[in-house]
Amino acid sequence: MDTIGSVIRESVPLPAAVLWDMDGTLIDTEPYWMAEETELIARAGGTWTHEDAVELVGNSLIRSAEIILARTPVTGTPEEIVDVLLSGVVARTRACMPWRPGARELLEECAGLGVPNALVTMSWAPLADVLLEGLPEGTFSAVVTGDQVAHGKPSPDPYLLAAERLGVAPADCLALEDSPTGVRSATAAGVPTVGIPHVVPIPPTTGMVTVAGLEGLALRDLMALTGQLRVDRAAGR
Repeated sequence: MDTIGSVIRESVPLPAAVLWDMDGTLIDTEPYWMAEETELIARAGGTWTHEDAVELVGNSLIRSAEIILARTPVTGTPEEIVDVLLSGVVARTRACMPWRPGARELLEECAGLGVPNALVTMSWAPLADVLLEGLPEGTFSAVVTGDQVAHGKPSPDPYLLAAERLGVAPADCLALEDSPTGVRSATAAGVPTVGIPHVVPIPPTTGMVTVAGLEGLALRDLMALTGQLRVDRAAGR
């Protein structure tokens, strides 16, 4: 980047915090979830299509389990279904951490700049712990998992809780999400949001801008992209 471009980038303010979705945004675990769902349902004598699996993306784990129980021969409680799926995904993730392109680099940049990171995921703590185990201590200043909130995404509660734990205003943060459900959660909480479509498309949403991916983007690039969202919110538009 030329000198003028560098000066402009450095003039862009940093967010109070970056609030990260995990599955599909930080790490590409969606194929792991889909594989575990397919295997679980096949063992029960049912079938599970890619379209079925895509419908679960972004949902809370309990809601996903309820859908599986309603549509397939699988039996048990939603909690039992979650336990089976989660244990399989944890094992796969521990064997191979599937970072999304550019995500780890951006995470490291935030930490280097002293910008707090929060993990806001509908996965439960055992899977989040696998991610955290492989990162320097303190990379995430707050962690909100699906088993910690009564109302998961698309409710704003997970993002509001993350901001509360960090002691920052949601409007001063930046959220990164890959699903329509997650985007609705973040924007409903009043967090300027960057949508990074991956497994499913994200329709245009007030309070969100989209990028094709995080690779090659710095934190101030994302803040510049969301600048108009912040102006509109301040003006009440």
